[in-house]
Amino acid sequence: MSDSTVLLNSDFPDLIHRGKVRDTHFVDSETLLMVSTDRVSAFDVVLPTGIPGKGKVLNQMASFWFKKTEHIIPNHFLKLGIDEQKLHSFSDDLKKRSMLVKKAERFDVECVARGYITGSALLEYKEKGSTSGIVLPEGLIESDKLKSPIFTPSTKANEGHDENISFDQMITIVGSDVAEKLRQITLDLYSYAHNYALGKGIIIADTKFEFVMIDGDIIL
Repeated sequence: MSDSTVLLNSDFPDLIHRGKVRDTHFVDSETLLMVSTDRVSAFDVVLPTGIPGKGKVLNQMASFWFKKTEHIIPNHFLKLGIDEQKLHSFSDDLKKRSMLVKKAERFDVECVARGYITGSALLEYKEKGSTSGIVLPEGLIESDKLKSPIFTPSTKANEGHDENISFDQMITIVGSDVAEKLRQITLDLYSYAHNYALGKGIIIADTKFEFVMIDGDIIL
């Protein structure tokens, strides 16, 4: 497969989930294979055409940040590529866009950290003067930096649009103890990633994390 070819669907066996961008395949009772395709999702719609090589870049970026932040929280990442002893006859192209991960139980919330006011947070702020129940200073405009990063969770929808929720609403979904831990870990991860990227001339305005549980432990 050349760099100009678009991969919209992976052809690995044992597909168990097809998300907006990634396909997930069963490997064994403890391991899954995640394939980053070239699909493009915008406003909860998967577009009919993809971007050549997008999945490879996405896969490499995910691997980079998993390794870069493992001192803050463990994660489900095992290795890039595939396990040659378990999976055979796959092209080098597919290996570059694949990673093996630990099988885990997910929390049905998405954890968003925001250091700047933009996107859906800005729209809600213009309407209510707040976002996810957090009251913000008056007079903020597009991309203004916030005094300190804020935590704005959302639902994790299998289909359709994820909805922004307040921290109190998040507590009703995952419980107060887990909610507090996820909020702190999210803000710690964002602050570290933001400062690292800023040193490279890149501003991370906001980002989303998803957490899972393995053997009673919260991991990324």
